[in-house]
Amino acid sequence: MAYRYTGHFHTAEELTQEIFLKVYQNLSSFSPEVGSLRNWIMRVGRNAVIDHYRATRREKYVAGSEEIETLDFHERSQRPSPFDNLYLREKAEFLMKGLQTLTPELKEAVVLRDIEDLTYQEIAQILEIPQGTVKSRINRGRVELAKWVKRNPLED
Repeated sequence: MAYRYTGHFHTAEELTQEIFLKVYQNLSSFSPEVGSLRNWIMRVGRNAVIDHYRATRREKYVAGSEEIETLDFHERSQRPSPFDNLYLREKAEFLMKGLQTLTPELKEAVVLRDIEDLTYQEIAQILEIPQGTVKSRINRGRVELAKWVKRNPLED
């Protein structure tokens, strides 16, 4: 998660260590009645990413992921050719540029749903917002991303 939000391996590595330290230090505040441990850890991670963003005052960058990089090629039985690898990388970079045009709230919702593959309920718990708001943000984010793609077509 940290890498997908920062786009920098070393920064994400440091954030991940910070997240696990915070999880360890605050484990006593976890309440299973409120939600799952996974969602609680994701919330701690999200807060650490937000703190990092505020501290550095740079625009967050959502990095690539295996899901985006592979797109429709993920089920191939053969190894992709160097040309296919280049094309996949270009597609992933293209989509990352599009994600960067979204507001942080929309980008966060789209990343958690479409890249992290979390449920609406899990996202609502992590972001501490109603499930309807989650659905709305995801929908608006997808619509905005589709508009951006239409205005900036990827050359095949």
